[in-house]
Amino acid sequence: MSALLARLVANRLFWPIVMLLVLFTINLVAFPGFFAVTLRDGHLFGSLIDILRNGAPTLIIAVGMTLVIATRGIDLSVGAVAAISGAVACSIILGSPEPANPATVAVAVTVALLISLVLGMWNGFLVAVLGIQPIIATLILMTAGRGVAMLITEGQILTVNSPPFKALGSGFWFGVPIAVIIAAVVFGVAALVTRRTALGMFIESVGINPEASRQAGVRARGLLFVVYTFSAFCAAIAGLILTANTAAADANNTGLFIELDAILAVVIGGTSLAGGRYSLVGTLVGALVIQTLVTTVYTVGIPPIATMVFKAAVVTIVCLLQSPTTNEALSGFRRRLALRAGKGVAAS
Repeated sequence: MSALLARLVANRLFWPIVMLLVLFTINLVAFPGFFAVTLRDGHLFGSLIDILRNGAPTLIIAVGMTLVIATRGIDLSVGAVAAISGAVACSIILGSPEPANPATVAVAVTVALLISLVLGMWNGFLVAVLGIQPIIATLILMTAGRGVAMLITEGQILTVNSPPFKALGSGFWFGVPIAVIIAAVVFGVAALVTRRTALGMFIESVGINPEASRQAGVRARGLLFVVYTFSAFCAAIAGLILTANTAAADANNTGLFIELDAILAVVIGGTSLAGGRYSLVGTLVGALVIQTLVTTVYTVGIPPIATMVFKAAVVTIVCLLQSPTTNEALSGFRRRLALRAGKGVAAS
């Protein structure tokens, strides 16, 4: 029994799942109907559904961020890319004579996604070809991207009246929020491609030892292009969902600080910032922890001004519990307990 418990505690998903269950319990105590899911007009509603829908953009960006971090990189530009994506889509829809036409929305979404691919390739070029440190390379786009979004919107909040576009953020399909479906598809495709092919192994090898990977024949430069492009693509999808949810493009606030939430989700999920082994399932749990934490703040009644402090405290606790020092201390404690139990059995 103790060996099983030791293996569970040693698992990198143990503490994030424990924290998620603790947050669920707090919400249940504060709001007894927290787990209730109702069906109204063919649509699912409830606190759990809200967590999934509101956490979808963070999860989508975190999936791309996981692969970037696995290569020893970081992408700070995802929030700016999300803002650019929303600004491009809304400007095209607003300039169209038929904003409610699904074809118009399809063109706007396609153009926004194509631009995001170019932005991702730019990040990949800076990192892979020019050899710039990822945090500096993506900081360039993080800083300039907001300015580009402001230029696209001309410094204004672009409000659009397009039901097909708004459905991306607040619509339903077979009773399930479309944002949740999109997030599930992105997560599923990423997991399938990276775990059912050699791509995931190549990503981990580049993160563990880039030089050894190169000598083994892994094209690290092309791989970096792929992961940074995919990260920007994920950011664009999240930006479209965020913009569609409010039916407005706000260059200053769309995706603001979402890169930090995505990084936290990845780290909470057990992926090391040093690169190498990664866990998409852990990222999923981390994104749920982040969004449930935000929901808990409102459910419990914590003042909004203290939200960031509360989030930082919880995230700090989870990270400390996952730290190597804590794991070593727990292992030593379990060994001492086992030793005492053995002495007790021998004495009897």
